[in-house]
Amino acid sequence: MVAILGVTWGATFLVTEIALEGMTPFWLAAGRIGFAAILMTAIWGALGFRLFESPPDRSVWGATLFIGAFSSAVPFILLAWGQQFVTAGFAGVSMAAVALIVLPLAHFLVPGEILTLRKGVGFVIGFVGVCILIGGQAFDTTGASLEPLGRVACVGAASCYAVSSIVLRRLPAVDAIGLSTLLLLIGMAVVVPAAFIVEGPPVVPDSKTLWVLAFLGLVPTAAASLLRVLVVRTAGPVFMSLVNYQVPVWSVVLGALLLSEPLPPSLLWAMILILSGVGLSQYGSLNRLFRRG
Repeated sequence: MVAILGVTWGATFLVTEIALEGMTPFWLAAGRIGFAAILMTAIWGALGFRLFESPPDRSVWGATLFIGAFSSAVPFILLAWGQQFVTAGFAGVSMAAVALIVLPLAHFLVPGEILTLRKGVGFVIGFVGVCILIGGQAFDTTGASLEPLGRVACVGAASCYAVSSIVLRRLPAVDAIGLSTLLLLIGMAVVVPAAFIVEGPPVVPDSKTLWVLAFLGLVPTAAASLLRVLVVRTAGPVFMSLVNYQVPVWSVVLGALLLSEPLPPSLLWAMILILSGVGLSQYGSLNRLFRRG
């Protein structure tokens, strides 16, 4: 599931570039979340609207609202705004930093996720690999007056993903489809008003953009949201954060295969470092996985 998420989110950057030709950033975020929420609600309803196994208290509902807002809507908005003023490389490094943010948080907040020297070194090695892959552009400046705030927005989006994963892991027993649907509905309730406030009423896109929007809603939003819930609930937020090291690799590889973009000479070394870091940090989990298989 982690591998599928890496490929899916790596390809999303290419598809998003196409969608942005016919839609504004906030309405693109609102459209993909809204499409995914409607689709998942239909599936959830067909399965009987199952959710928590036992009646939740107010704190659980509060945590669910927090996750719904900070796992999609708020980071989508922060990235849409921040990427206007920063380089794509900096945005990529910010997303890779999710794993480094999750690691200390999980140590204190998630039972069983102990921060060891091996895990820490592994995550740092993987992060270095991502920085090498992205190259010097990660630290270039755009010269925009709002670039510092844009960088804060990108790091803020990464922090949203990290913290929401921690809170998601701490929820009581819950149906995965029901939870992923509810999170999308909460996200839609946040991002649609924000799009109206920032960009005004939406403009009806052309048919090509609508098909791209449908794909974004179906695959990297609806299906990927369900997979994310399953991974975090079963393997934990630290394991889930490994996706963020894969995304830049797949983005580069798919860009070369589909758009004939040149492969950076650093790709091989970057992949070696990323895979080595993943293997070192998650040696115990991977060992159990392959022994079971």
